[in-house]
Amino acid sequence: MPRPSTALIVDDEPHVHVYLRILLKQLGISTVWDAAEGHAALELAAEHKPDVVLLDVNLPQISGLELLGKLKATHPDMHVIIVSVESKPETLVQAHDLGADAYVLKHLPRAKVLQMLSDTFDSIAEGSGGTAGGGEKPAAPA
Repeated sequence: MPRPSTALIVDDEPHVHVYLRILLKQLGISTVWDAAEGHAALELAAEHKPDVVLLDVNLPQISGLELLGKLKATHPDMHVIIVSVESKPETLVQAHDLGADAYVLKHLPRAKVLQMLSDTFDSIAEGSGGTAGGGEKPAAPA
Protein backbone atom coordinates (compact mmCIF):
# COMPACT_ATOMS: atom_id res chain seq x y z
CA MET A 1 0.00 0.00 0.00
CA PRO A 2 1.27 3.51 -0.71
CA ARG A 3 1.51 6.02 2.12
CA PRO A 4 -1.93 7.24 3.24
CA SER A 5 -3.44 10.04 1.15
CA THR A 6 -6.79 10.46 2.93
CA ALA A 7 -7.48 10.98 6.62
CA LEU A 8 -10.25 11.43 9.14
CA ILE A 9 -9.50 13.60 12.18
CA VAL A 10 -11.65 12.85 15.22
CA ASP A 11 -11.20 15.42 17.99
CA ASP A 12 -13.60 17.66 19.89
CA GLU A 13 -11.23 20.66 19.90
CA PRO A 14 -11.34 22.78 16.71
CA HIS A 15 -7.76 24.08 17.13
CA VAL A 16 -6.50 20.48 17.10
CA HIS A 17 -8.18 19.93 13.72
CA VAL A 18 -6.32 22.95 12.34
CA TYR A 19 -3.00 21.75 13.83
CA LEU A 20 -3.38 18.18 12.54
CA ARG A 21 -4.48 19.37 9.08
CA ILE A 22 -1.26 21.40 8.82
CA LEU A 23 0.82 18.36 9.78
CA LEU A 24 -1.11 16.07 7.43
CA LYS A 25 -0.59 18.49 4.54
CA GLN A 26 3.16 18.37 5.21
CA LEU A 27 2.92 14.57 5.00
CA GLY A 28 1.14 14.61 1.64
CA ILE A 29 -2.41 13.92 2.81
CA SER A 30 -4.62 15.34 0.08
CA THR A 31 -8.10 14.78 1.53
CA VAL A 32 -9.16 15.23 5.16
CA TRP A 33 -12.54 14.84 6.84
CA ASP A 34 -13.32 16.12 10.34
CA ALA A 35 -15.52 14.82 13.12
CA ALA A 36 -15.94 16.27 16.61
CA GLU A 37 -17.54 13.17 18.12
CA GLY A 38 -17.85 9.42 17.66
CA HIS A 39 -21.18 9.06 15.87
CA ALA A 40 -20.15 11.48 13.13
CA ALA A 41 -16.78 9.72 12.90
CA LEU A 42 -18.43 6.33 12.36
CA GLU A 43 -20.61 7.78 9.59
CA LEU A 44 -17.68 9.49 7.86
CA ALA A 45 -15.49 6.38 8.15
CA ALA A 46 -18.22 4.23 6.58
CA GLU A 47 -18.92 6.75 3.82
CA HIS A 48 -15.35 7.70 2.84
CA LYS A 49 -13.15 4.81 4.08
CA PRO A 50 -10.14 7.04 4.87
CA ASP A 51 -6.65 5.55 4.66
CA VAL A 52 -5.97 6.62 8.24
CA VAL A 53 -7.93 7.93 11.23
CA LEU A 54 -6.33 10.30 13.75
CA LEU A 55 -8.33 9.71 16.91
CA ASP A 56 -8.42 11.51 20.26
CA VAL A 57 -9.07 9.45 23.40
CA ASN A 58 -11.15 12.04 25.26
CA LEU A 59 -14.32 12.57 23.24
CA PRO A 60 -17.91 13.42 24.17
CA GLN A 61 -20.58 10.68 23.99
CA ILE A 62 -18.32 7.79 22.91
CA SER A 63 -14.77 7.55 24.25
CA GLY A 64 -11.96 7.38 21.74
CA LEU A 65 -11.07 3.85 22.85
CA GLU A 66 -14.67 2.69 22.44
CA LEU A 67 -14.72 4.33 19.01
CA LEU A 68 -11.44 2.60 18.14
CA GLY A 69 -13.04 -0.75 18.96
CA LYS A 70 -16.08 0.05 16.80
CA LEU A 71 -13.94 1.24 13.88
CA LYS A 72 -11.76 -1.88 13.97
CA ALA A 73 -14.84 -4.14 14.29
CA THR A 74 -16.48 -2.65 11.19
CA HIS A 75 -13.31 -1.79 9.24
CA PRO A 76 -10.59 -4.21 10.43
CA ASP A 77 -8.06 -2.99 7.85
CA MET A 78 -8.55 0.71 8.65
CA HIS A 79 -5.43 2.31 10.12
CA VAL A 80 -5.98 4.27 13.33
CA ILE A 81 -3.47 6.50 15.09
CA ILE A 82 -4.35 7.71 18.56
CA VAL A 83 -3.40 11.39 18.92
CA SER A 84 -4.09 12.47 22.47
CA VAL A 85 -2.79 14.20 25.58
CA GLU A 86 -3.76 11.10 27.57
CA SER A 87 -0.58 9.25 28.55
CA LYS A 88 -1.61 6.70 31.19
CA PRO A 89 0.22 3.40 30.52
CA GLU A 90 -3.03 1.43 30.74
CA THR A 91 -4.57 3.65 28.04
CA LEU A 92 -1.61 3.04 25.73
CA VAL A 93 -1.88 -0.73 26.32
CA GLN A 94 -5.63 -0.73 25.72
CA ALA A 95 -5.22 1.26 22.47
CA HIS A 96 -2.58 -1.22 21.30
CA ASP A 97 -4.81 -4.17 22.21
CA LEU A 98 -7.73 -2.62 20.31
CA GLY A 99 -5.61 -2.34 17.16
CA ALA A 100 -4.21 1.20 17.08
CA ASP A 101 -1.28 1.56 14.69
CA ALA A 102 0.43 4.13 16.91
CA TYR A 103 -0.08 6.38 19.91
CA VAL A 104 1.13 9.97 19.55
CA LEU A 105 1.07 12.52 22.33
CA LYS A 106 -0.19 15.69 20.67
CA HIS A 107 1.44 18.00 23.22
CA LEU A 108 4.95 16.87 22.20
CA PRO A 109 6.99 19.33 20.11
CA ARG A 110 5.58 19.74 16.62
CA ALA A 111 8.66 18.22 14.95
CA LYS A 112 8.35 15.10 17.14
CA VAL A 113 4.63 14.69 16.36
CA LEU A 114 5.34 15.14 12.64
CA GLN A 115 8.15 12.54 12.78
CA MET A 116 5.99 10.01 14.65
CA LEU A 117 3.17 10.42 12.14
CA SER A 118 5.61 10.13 9.23
CA ASP A 119 7.16 6.97 10.70
CA THR A 120 3.72 5.44 11.16
CA PHE A 121 2.74 6.33 7.59
CA ASP A 122 5.94 4.63 6.40
CA SER A 123 5.04 1.52 8.41
CA ILE A 124 1.57 1.50 6.88
CA ALA A 125 3.05 1.82 3.38
CA GLU A 126 5.46 -1.03 4.07
CA GLY A 127 2.59 -3.20 5.27
CA SER A 128 3.98 -3.45 8.79
CA GLY A 129 1.54 -1.01 10.37
CA GLY A 130 -1.43 -2.22 12.36
CA THR A 131 -1.94 -5.43 14.23
CA ALA A 132 -1.68 -7.58 11.10
CA GLY A 133 1.94 -6.60 10.54
CA GLY A 134 3.15 -8.19 13.73
CA GLY A 135 5.98 -5.67 13.93
CA GLU A 136 6.75 -3.20 16.65
CA LYS A 137 4.29 -0.34 16.69
CA PRO A 138 5.49 3.21 17.12
CA ALA A 139 4.61 4.50 20.56
CA ALA A 140 4.80 7.75 22.39
CA PRO A 141 7.25 8.03 25.23
CA ALA A 142 5.57 7.54 28.60
